[in-house]
Amino acid sequence: MLSLELVPVFAAALLAALCVGGVVIFVLYSRVGRRSEASRRFAAIANWDGPVGRAVGSEEGSRKRSIETTLRNLEEQQKARKGVKPSLAIRMRQAGLSWSKNTYFAASVLAAGFSFVIALVAFGVSPLPALGFGVAGGLLLPHLYVNRKRNGRFKAFTAEFPNAVDVIVRGVKAGLPLVDCLRMIASEAKEPVRSEFKAILDDQTVGVPMDQAVQRLSERIPVPEANFFAIVISLQSRSGGSLSEALGNLSRVLRERKKMAGKVRAMSSEAKASAGIIGSLPVVVTCLLYLSAPDYISLLFTTLVGKAVLVAAGIWMGFGVLIMRKMINFDI
Repeated sequence: MLSLELVPVFAAALLAALCVGGVVIFVLYSRVGRRSEASRRFAAIANWDGPVGRAVGSEEGSRKRSIETTLRNLEEQQKARKGVKPSLAIRMRQAGLSWSKNTYFAASVLAAGFSFVIALVAFGVSPLPALGFGVAGGLLLPHLYVNRKRNGRFKAFTAEFPNAVDVIVRGVKAGLPLVDCLRMIASEAKEPVRSEFKAILDDQTVGVPMDQAVQRLSERIPVPEANFFAIVISLQSRSGGSLSEALGNLSRVLRERKKMAGKVRAMSSEAKASAGIIGSLPVVVTCLLYLSAPDYISLLFTTLVGKAVLVAAGIWMGFGVLIMRKMINFDI
């Protein structure tokens, strides 16, 4: 039993605890109690099975399913195209060349003859090695020319395409239909954007839907920018939404990618210069030695051991150049 002297002490402690608890409840109730009440109200509204709630939920659910289905189909199409190498006709079409296969083969024959004559006359090699040079020239020179034209056309399209997207955004915001915006680009943009958008309009004229016509653009110009544009148009045509807002976001993304590519080129310029100096140094040293001491360097071209050393050095130098090229090329 507690003594009478301790009763006032315990009573004061109990009153103090009750006062502190009341203050704590008063301060935290506005945050805990009201928050839980608001959470209950939001949950009740979200789970309400009324006509408006069902309509909004079903509409958003169907739109989400449509977007997911569209993205899944586009991803499957991209994977299917990624594993297939383009044919010769497609590569020439992507390069902007109006050649036929017979024209390409005729160019290969001319390149083979030119390489054979150059190796036989200019370098003074025997007919059999000159024939090997001719075959290599006939196979490589037209192929390299088509690849160079193709890559240059892709770069020109990438540089001009953000301006075309900006024209579409401004036109859609002004109330113009998408077809009129595409027609404007097909008549006023720079090449190769103008011809590619003209091909889109030609496809739609013969009855191809807009999303499929734009999808063919990413097949003709297999660059990420054209693929992004095709995805935006396909999603908007199948699931709805603000086209101007989506294309505006795409335009910002494309310009940021362009800025990033410029930064990468600036940062890798020193490495490219170093690789160029290292790659050209053996050739420059050989030429200088040939001019200053031809008897000393001519052993590489007149003796069997020298020719073997020269071939081995050329092969290893080629490997080094390819490795340096792989190291300084960055994909954005």
